[in-house]
Amino acid sequence: MTASPVRLALGSAIGTTFEWYDFMVYNTLAALVFNHVFFPQALPWMGTLLAFSTYAVGYVSRPLGSVIFGWLGDRTGRRHVLMLTLALMGLTTGLIALLPGYARLGAISPVILVLLRFFQGIALGGEWAGALLLTAEQNTETAMGMGATWSQLGPGLGTVLSAGVIWGVTRSMDPVSFQEWGWRIPLFLSLLLLAVGWFVRSSLSETPQFAERQARGEVLANPVGQVLRHHGRSLLIAASTRLGPDVLYALLTVFSLTYVTQTGGQSRSVALMAVLVGSAWGVVVTLLAGRFSNAWGAKRIFLVGTVAALPAAFLFFWFAGTHQAVLLGLGICLGLSVHAVMYAVQGSLISQQFPVEVRYSGSSIAYTCGSLAGGGAFAPLIMVTLFRATHLELSISLYVVAALLISGTGAFLAREAR
Repeated sequence: MTASPVRLALGSAIGTTFEWYDFMVYNTLAALVFNHVFFPQALPWMGTLLAFSTYAVGYVSRPLGSVIFGWLGDRTGRRHVLMLTLALMGLTTGLIALLPGYARLGAISPVILVLLRFFQGIALGGEWAGALLLTAEQNTETAMGMGATWSQLGPGLGTVLSAGVIWGVTRSMDPVSFQEWGWRIPLFLSLLLLAVGWFVRSSLSETPQFAERQARGEVLANPVGQVLRHHGRSLLIAASTRLGPDVLYALLTVFSLTYVTQTGGQSRSVALMAVLVGSAWGVVVTLLAGRFSNAWGAKRIFLVGTVAALPAAFLFFWFAGTHQAVLLGLGICLGLSVHAVMYAVQGSLISQQFPVEVRYSGSSIAYTCGSLAGGGAFAPLIMVTLFRATHLELSISLYVVAALLISGTGAFLAREAR
């Protein structure tokens, strides 16, 4: 029996929301407290670099997750893989919440943290394409348009929830308590999202397009090999669309927290509230862009978003330089709005580059490797290094612009099914 459109949309969005909540809680804590909890022996900026290195590990492991779960998704189906990735992300997040800091375990503590972050990245590397295809392969008129947008709500909703929870926790206790034990609360709360996501997804059936091929015995024995041998051009084009949006997102939601608290004179709660408001508005823009993609096409909307994002790379620093909380929030809102335009249709654009029999593998590999190759994995590290070397915000803006231009070129060359 086919699930209702509402349940399909919820099943697609809830999983990515949960996994991005976990991922962004970790990213935010890496920017705010992990340098003190797990790297207390380092100088402040070096501790931040080490904390951001653990952030990067979650990206480095994503391609491995895309290969493992992409292969499973094209061999056995989308639904079962989505349950596996949900469980793996929940397990690793729960263990991070229980992990003692450097003061109790010494050097073994950051090692375990990196290992758990590695498995978090594997789960997220396999989650995205499955959640996307859950609605994009429904044989409906809007499947590759608005249908492909539901999974793209995950990063925005996950960021809203993570920023909101951490903001609430930091406002309810003093900084010392938050650094000692309060940072664990947002990680424990993710188990509630896990329960909801598991309940929704457990009742969903396989996507019609994959089920039809499976019934005809047209499932490939080695879909990953097929992608690498015969779909190289599609991989490069699809992967390139990840570069600009990822780097811009890292600037606005990760690096910004360190930048405005250490050089802009803003408090943690102000910085988190700015990201919270910007992410909430980004969710609205994502829905609007996905809606228009049915008529205008994903390719055209992505290119419009790319052009609009170019000045956003400079405007953020101008707004942050005013040292006004309202203007800081406005700068992040503008940046996350143009990011949402690109991200809303990115899933549709990437998945359209691959046929059904290799779509899970191809989309997953392109999505994760594009982010890794383009610097999304190391973007906060690169930004911190550039700023420390040049003391110029312009160097970071130019880095973002270069990534956006590569993504725009890839989108221009992409195929689009109308």
